[in-house]
Amino acid sequence: MEKDQIILLEDRGLISITGDDAKNFLQNIITNDIEKVNKSCSIFSALFTPQGKYLFEFFLIQSKDGYLLDCDNKATNEIISYLTKYKLRSKIEIKDKSNEYIIGIISLEKFNEIQKNENKQTDTMEYRNSPIFIDSRNKKLGARILSTLEKLHLSIKKLGLKIIEPEIYFKDAHALGVPVKDVESLKEQLFGLEANFEELKAIDFKKGCYIGQENTARMKLKNKLRRRLLPIKTQDSVKTGDELKFNNTTVGKILIGGPMPFALVKLFDPDFTEFNNKEILINNKKAKLINVFV
Repeated sequence: MEKDQIILLEDRGLISITGDDAKNFLQNIITNDIEKVNKSCSIFSALFTPQGKYLFEFFLIQSKDGYLLDCDNKATNEIISYLTKYKLRSKIEIKDKSNEYIIGIISLEKFNEIQKNENKQTDTMEYRNSPIFIDSRNKKLGARILSTLEKLHLSIKKLGLKIIEPEIYFKDAHALGVPVKDVESLKEQLFGLEANFEELKAIDFKKGCYIGQENTARMKLKNKLRRRLLPIKTQDSVKTGDELKFNNTTVGKILIGGPMPFALVKLFDPDFTEFNNKEILINNKKAKLINVFV
């Protein structure tokens, strides 16, 4: 992605969480530490099952009266239902704001230029009354602008940006081991640590309890991670459920299909080193693992 380009993500949902108890409410259920979130810092976080399995992922940004949750739009209603289930007597209000906002992606270079011009040093800042923040999963994915469509188009004009198609962003994310498309396929299919949420800075092991914390902490403490989600490089389109084979042995399974697939790959039995950087087969067709986190 070049410096003076911007990508508009139309597949994102936005949820507003406000009220006197918003901070404590979120702290008790999300995997990251809500105390980190302020005008200068935004976080990537998740919701797990009680067993520590993947449910939802999102960014959390401070708003004027609470928090904004930037998520996959396919999960918006489910996340709202999930949060409402745990609301109980908490003094919070949960609203779907997806129709009011849009997410723009700019390069890290452009973000740094805006930082300099605005005389700011923080990874999250306000630009023309809109939050803009570096993607904390990987800085190579640039920065995100959260804005109304009208305001964003005015910012695009002021910054001299050109709107481009999102495929380059999807490809960059895939190469970096960050799934951004079809993540709903991951739901309850793997543990949070298997989804690389430690590496993607979505888990804080020093905060208090959250849903799924016990199993997640045990896996971390006892080094029980035996599988990991990795991107697959292939010339062929694959589908969810397809198996990865090495020397006629199953070494993984596709969890996100399509042209930019991700697979849950074994780290042991056989040992990952035996087939790392070697040709594997999916449906008897050649493929290769992109070794990002191992």
